[in-house]
Amino acid sequence: MATTNTYLNFNGNCEEAFNFYKSVFGGEFTYIGRFGEMPSSDEFPVPEADMNKVMHVSLPTGSSVLMGSDNGEAYQSSFIAGNNFSVSINADSREEADKLYSGLSAGGNATMPMSDTFWGAYFGMFTDKFGINWMVNYDDPAKMQG
Repeated sequence: MATTNTYLNFNGNCEEAFNFYKSVFGGEFTYIGRFGEMPSSDEFPVPEADMNKVMHVSLPTGSSVLMGSDNGEAYQSSFIAGNNFSVSINADSREEADKLYSGLSAGGNATMPMSDTFWGAYFGMFTDKFGINWMVNYDDPAKMQG
């Protein structure tokens, strides 16, 4: 069965916020990556101002995971405190991920179709018909082994 986690977005202070959350919850980040670590792409170039911003961070908190990232320069104008979160779903299979994405995005706005990513996950994003932002993720064990 799929699990849900909270995903927070920040305007450049994600690392500061997550270091604060870590000081309160304890534990360690399971991942922290920066936009500058992404593979280069002519389609989605990373502006110099965004290179050191947090692309993704994960902090386990009990049986859930608090996740977050900084907004890139192009998205900062749409940032409003209160709309800076998404519900992140971790599916148990590609089929479950597709079913959840298809069902929850019906009548909404797909912002990233389900696709294989450079970090090894099958991932997609959308805003549902009620204005809630969602992320669907499936970590294929075969692709996650290093």
